[in-house]
Amino acid sequence: MLNILLETPNLLAIDKPSGLLVHRGMAADKVTLVDLVADYLQSKTTYPMHRLDRGTSGVILFAKDSETARVLQTQFTEHTIQRTYIALVRGAFTESKVLDHPVPKGEGKERVPATTSFEPIEVLPATPRTLSLVQAQPKTGRFHQIRRHLKHLNHPIIGDANYGKGALNREIASAYGIERLALHAAELVFQDPASGSEIKVLSPIPLDLAQGIERLRASTTDNAS
Repeated sequence: MLNILLETPNLLAIDKPSGLLVHRGMAADKVTLVDLVADYLQSKTTYPMHRLDRGTSGVILFAKDSETARVLQTQFTEHTIQRTYIALVRGAFTESKVLDHPVPKGEGKERVPATTSFEPIEVLPATPRTLSLVQAQPKTGRFHQIRRHLKHLNHPIIGDANYGKGALNREIASAYGIERLALHAAELVFQDPASGSEIKVLSPIPLDLAQGIERLRASTTDNAS
């Protein structure tokens, strides 16, 4: 069932859960987000404007028609759409950073320029390892950009099987119940193609991740007492 954050005559913003694929690729998933949106709109053609990894939750935007999709694609290409993510990462992340570091366009492909701004939110010195909540705003939209950039900064995302640390991921899953990629697309700000006005779509941190973060906070408080 779709969790709709925003719907207009031309737009649809969905709150994607962690674990759901956006597109059907090589995986054998019976249902993808594109399938659900097609059923909801009763249309064989859908226009997802960007991607979220399977494990990432949060806001994803669809256009309802080709002209709206064209205008939004221009906004994405010109990097005028603001995307804000929340990540739970390894280590004490205490300073604002802007990372300009090229990443591959895809598996085995050439590297292309990629820029992400990071802001610290909260340090959680819990057992077995200090973790941090971080805000990430990608200025470009590359393959696994935030995940790759945080690994490059030596702050891999908790639950990241590709770029994180398996032993730590298992420890955090066991101790705090965070058994998913701890990355959430929390906000999307763009210009409405129909009216020209600014639209802001917000997605709260989902319960599975929020409860794990609260357990971490409680552990931090217990360690400090």
